[in-house]
Amino acid sequence: DRAAPNERAAPNDRAAPDELAEPSDRIDRAVRSEREIVAIHDFVREATRGAGRDAGSLGHRRALASELVRTTLRLVNENFDLAQLRLISLAVKEMRVAYHLFNRYRGVRKVSIFGSARTPPAHPDYHAARDFGAAMAAENWMAITGAGDGIMRAGHEGPHREARFGLSIRLPFETNANEFIQGDPKLLAFRYFFTRKLMFVSHSDAVAVFPGGFGTMDEIFEVLTLVQTGKSPIVPIVLVEGAGPDGQPLGYWPRWEHGVIDNLLQQGWISPEDPGLYEVAKSPRDAVDRIVRFYRRYHSSRYVDDLLVLRLKRPLSPEQLALVNHEFMPLVREGEMTQQGPLDSEDEHPTLPRLVFHHTKRAYGLVRKLIDRVNELPDEEVPWP
Repeated sequence: DRAAPNERAAPNDRAAPDELAEPSDRIDRAVRSEREIVAIHDFVREATRGAGRDAGSLGHRRALASELVRTTLRLVNENFDLAQLRLISLAVKEMRVAYHLFNRYRGVRKVSIFGSARTPPAHPDYHAARDFGAAMAAENWMAITGAGDGIMRAGHEGPHREARFGLSIRLPFETNANEFIQGDPKLLAFRYFFTRKLMFVSHSDAVAVFPGGFGTMDEIFEVLTLVQTGKSPIVPIVLVEGAGPDGQPLGYWPRWEHGVIDNLLQQGWISPEDPGLYEVAKSPRDAVDRIVRFYRRYHSSRYVDDLLVLRLKRPLSPEQLALVNHEFMPLVREGEMTQQGPLDSEDEHPTLPRLVFHHTKRAYGLVRKLIDRVNELPDEEVPWP
């Protein structure tokens, strides 16, 4: 377990360089550091004079930008080599360009589609991915997938042009974007897998995974790990595949799940609630329905310190609030779940009711069950400010 932030270092821990310095040296270093901070802040303020945001937000963004500049200068002062500097520089540029694009589509739900680049157009999985993408577009969702062939191509063929993003990766054997995303302003090219994955995960309100190989397994297990550890918000993770001649799924995901249960759950490597983080869909239509149902009442979530805040589209009745308190008390570290308006530090979606509680920071599969329970409770006439 990680030590608590305020835990003192053990006596035999190596002292930091500042602890070994003479008092006068430490004072000189602090003065130089303070001057550097002031100079950088002045530079950032001048360079962003034309930024058009409210004063509070702009001040906060300028402070973060100043810290970025200061960190960048330290890369040189601390003798990072050229390869390391180049990687950091290119990664930041990729993130800036990608965020700039996605920021234009805030408020629009998006689903990331993963699967094999080798799936041929005649394969049932290809048909399923194409139909799934089209059905999600009909629900006013946008699709994010790679820009290559196979499932990526199918994920672009289904939705109309305005409803798709392409995140390509520069590989020796995958160099061209498919014809459905080629030339689209929503096509982004990435040098690094980690920046590309960040865009998939940070902009997705749902994840649909189709059969694939190592790359697909990397994507699904990374998404599951991020949700399981609380590093990413809980979203529907739906496993989809095509049907055989009998109209039934081909069986890829039941075999995959059999391995997860036998190799991970029964050995104790994952918790009993963790398989609840994903769902195996019976068909593309079933996958769409599961995703849409996830947002029937639930809207979004965030943490405020150790408080988990679940934003809801419609409030719970007092009886329903008492019910979820009783059923999901293991999630609460202290106190109980309450329903209220936005917390002081929240500035998004101020009109939505919140389900708020001190979370144990564990059992995210059970948090998923809480969201499902909230969604299935019937709507009642509840006065809300």
